[in-house]
Amino acid sequence: QVQLVESGGGLVQPGGSLRLSCAASGRIFSVSAMGWYRQAPGKQRELVARITVGSTTNYADSVKGRFTISRDNTKNTWYLQMNSLKPEDTAVYYCNARSIVSDYWGQGTQVTVSS
Repeated sequence: QVQLVESGGGLVQPGGSLRLSCAASGRIFSVSAMGWYRQAPGKQRELVARITVGSTTNYADSVKGRFTISRDNTKNTWYLQMNSLKPEDTAVYYCNARSIVSDYWGQGTQVTVSS
């Protein structure tokens, strides 16, 4: 059974940086993309960043130039490097893996940006 576990969240000051990690405990067959989503209080979950099997990346306009998604296939892990963090980045961040048959989700990690 595939399980995704996020880590690396926490409290950071505006302008600071955090690196989130997502580790998959099982094989995801026919994976097409891996990504990060976030959900702030009172708002819908939104796509933050995604990297496809062909290494194409997509970012939300609000994070372009500040966040970078990457992966390490040997460790079955992907990352979200977050720089120049803003208070509006505060949310629960979820990692995601998409396969041809289903989506897999982590349980989320809290990121709080506050002075």
